[in-house]
Amino acid sequence: MSQARKIIGLMVALGMGVLASSFAFSQSAAVNEAIAERIAPAGSTCMSGDDCAAAPVAAASSGPRTGEEVYNTSCNTCHGAGVAGAPKYGEAADWTDRIAKGMDTLHDHAINGFNAMPAMGLCATCSNDEVIAAVDYMVENSQ
Repeated sequence: MSQARKIIGLMVALGMGVLASSFAFSQSAAVNEAIAERIAPAGSTCMSGDDCAAAPVAAASSGPRTGEEVYNTSCNTCHGAGVAGAPKYGEAADWTDRIAKGMDTLHDHAINGFNAMPAMGLCATCSNDEVIAAVDYMVENSQ
């Protein structure tokens, strides 16, 4: 009987070893997949002359952004802190003289640039209408 017990013990030990190694292997594969996902490229480029058919296409916009959206993503950097003399959002005193020149002038300055204000506020993805909406949003909330 003791020989049978030894054989059974050995088989149980071997079975446990096989289970442990398969568990470790499956954990290693999961860890490797997670690492590969974290270090994968965030995007790709498609140069002129390349076959770009397989390149992912950016999702189409659902329409023009609101003035608030443009302000929060592009204008806030300067107009939130008053960088280089930019009129601060919400500060009526900063906007009074500018508003007195008329909205057409404010829109023109925002689109074409004026003094330290770069054209389009450096928003390369903004349309003229979106810049105008951002100006209107800032003025409405700064009087």
